[in-house]
Amino acid sequence: MFILKTSNRISQIARLRSPKFRQTGSNCTLSFWYFNYGESVGATELQLLVEGLKQPTVLWRTYYSEASQWLQAVVQLGRLPYRFQLSLKKISLGVYEGVSAIDDITFENCALPPPALSCEGANRFWCRHTKACIDSLLVCDLVDDCGDGSDEDSCDPDLQCDFENGLCSWEQDAEDDFDWVRTRGPTPTVNTGPLKDHTTGTARGHYLYLESSEPRQFLDKAVLLSPLFNPSANGTCVFRFHYHMFGKQVYKLSVLQRTVSNAKGWLLWYKFGNQGNRWIRQTLFIRSSKPFQILVKGTVGDGFTGDIGLDDVSFLGCTLYNGKRNLPTVSATTLGTSVPATLPMNNCTEKEFVCRASGHCIQMIHKCDFRPDCSDKSDESACVMEVCDFEDKDLCGWYQPALEQMSENYSILTTKTFKWQLGRGANLYPEQVEHCPLTDHTTCTEEGWYLFADSSNGEFGHTADIATPVISLTGPRCKIIFWNHMNGSTIGSLEVLYKSSNKTSKLWTQSGSQGPQWNRAEVFLGIRSDFQVIFRAKRGVSYMGDVAVDDITFEDCSPLLISDKPCTSEEFMCANKYCIPKNNLCDFVNDCEDNSDESPSI
Repeated sequence: MFILKTSNRISQIARLRSPKFRQTGSNCTLSFWYFNYGESVGATELQLLVEGLKQPTVLWRTYYSEASQWLQAVVQLGRLPYRFQLSLKKISLGVYEGVSAIDDITFENCALPPPALSCEGANRFWCRHTKACIDSLLVCDLVDDCGDGSDEDSCDPDLQCDFENGLCSWEQDAEDDFDWVRTRGPTPTVNTGPLKDHTTGTARGHYLYLESSEPRQFLDKAVLLSPLFNPSANGTCVFRFHYHMFGKQVYKLSVLQRTVSNAKGWLLWYKFGNQGNRWIRQTLFIRSSKPFQILVKGTVGDGFTGDIGLDDVSFLGCTLYNGKRNLPTVSATTLGTSVPATLPMNNCTEKEFVCRASGHCIQMIHKCDFRPDCSDKSDESACVMEVCDFEDKDLCGWYQPALEQMSENYSILTTKTFKWQLGRGANLYPEQVEHCPLTDHTTCTEEGWYLFADSSNGEFGHTADIATPVISLTGPRCKIIFWNHMNGSTIGSLEVLYKSSNKTSKLWTQSGSQGPQWNRAEVFLGIRSDFQVIFRAKRGVSYMGDVAVDDITFEDCSPLLISDKPCTSEEFMCANKYCIPKNNLCDFVNDCEDNSDESPSI
């Protein structure tokens, strides 16, 4: 079918209508091929016309000429439990030059599930009237999968929310950068965000979305907090939600779990980037031995075509926490982070670390050694990260001991203290431009983040330390690689220190101006145990010179793993049964960890 122009009247409309349909199943999609090419070809849109609703819902649009070729469109219809019709609408505003055409229309997965003679199994649900046999994970998820509504009968309204009448028992986080917005129909920016909600499949239904236009900035976060839940004990609590991530500059949606009210929580799931113009269902299985809360966090990308949608959130097999209204709090162990004070059932001694998910015991020497020994990596969670680019406004476990000792409310006490802080070229004051990095090292843009010691605070000779949590053990080839920026007429110095118990020694130092660029530095650590790495900036005579660091990497730092395999002819077997290349013998480096490769008897 193609558009045939019949007159030159302004604002002509051509409509192509589908037959009328009674209903669709929850996985229904419509696909077709279209051709829209020419200088003044204009827009075309596909509308959903629901019986009894005056306002049509736009399902798909093409705005302008899209190359001289056939292109495929896939439109998600989803569960529509009412009579409806589709209408392809073309509007000509007087000048129409080009070709608009459509071909090969296909409906897929649009029928309801068929009736079954029997429905056995712990994970199956038998629909009351339609007799369809469906997965039990589809029960009480705000979608009528049965076709008779029986899978959505007698559900606890406190455990689900379709956002039709507000946020239900969910709340906006007060600690984030901005809030999720409740809306209906398309989001204000074209080519991003949903055109309709997931619950009703029309522009009448409501959903939540994250607006990424001004004044929002790259990496701004909006966090939604669930109600509190009881420990899931032996059973598993299931969290279901539908998300929509459409737009060239969509960044990230993540789900976190926490058992402490002032913690960021630990990551359960995340998704990056454009996922197409459709609602996607996600199911997460949650276990916890303590009362817990779920956080849904949306992060803004570097542009306005980055709207993210959220709808139809529900829990299955979970019970609301009827005790205190708040989770316990715990003091921060590192700047800006908290460690959840929850441990599963375990038989570990005080000298062992308890894996948070499984309750397995591991030796303390394996905690913070750059190798995850727990299945959930919890033994590495409160440690320094192997690679840190500061892009998520995150210090990656690095913390400032002096600030923590001063006060919990250090923001008031230490505003004029010489200290490390996160910065970027886009936020510089005019007087900082000459001696602070204009771009970071990671992204080479003004929007990228780095760590710097602001010399407009403090006095000559003052020092600022930022340290790792205690690292329990490193391997023989361990080294730190980082990039530093030291530019300005009165720049001080930067030192990398090694601290073990009460002894501190200097591993690397650099003083004075090094020019207006990022310089690479490499510091060898080798085998060390129970120690911290400290970056120390020393302030110069005046404010003209800020020390900055970026992209700190701990390379080859996990300790040696002794395998069961025998050493090859090219390898030397250490006294501790570890195999090393023969080239590494007698080279003044303790590659074996027990020094047997440097023995005078070889």
